[in-house]
Amino acid sequence: MTTVYEPGRGPGPANPTEEASSRLLGAHSLGALATVNRGGFPHLSTVAYAWDPDERVVRIGSAAGRAKVRQLARDPHASLYVGSDDHLAFAVAEGVAEVSPVSSVPGDETGRLLLAMQAPFADPDEEAAFLRNMVEDRRVVITLRVDRLYGGGLDVG
Repeated sequence: MTTVYEPGRGPGPANPTEEASSRLLGAHSLGALATVNRGGFPHLSTVAYAWDPDERVVRIGSAAGRAKVRQLARDPHASLYVGSDDHLAFAVAEGVAEVSPVSSVPGDETGRLLLAMQAPFADPDEEAAFLRNMVEDRRVVITLRVDRLYGGGLDVG
């Protein structure tokens, strides 16, 4: 059954549980990372991420020198926003972020963390090339330790 609203009215807000917000984070791999720029304003970056609900951490691959990495070095507070496919629900993970050391040797800890965020490689040579590329590209891992997880959206159902 379709709900009909009067002109100028629509569905009310949804108040999903923390568990529902965690499921939404786990169902997606792209979101918007908000960091704080030098002027105090939010800086938003589209990022690929991996959510670990047991550890309550979000891991994001990046590269040394990127704006988000520089900003997190100055102020580690960050939020990750993820929307549902239909844009009717969202989840936000807030916390303090840490930036790993730059991957400097193929197969080091940073490279292994980045590798764990990827689909497995069928060919060991591809995995080795990936780890070499992480060093060449000066890759880092941003680990957002989630202190607050919440969501919202529209109650349409």
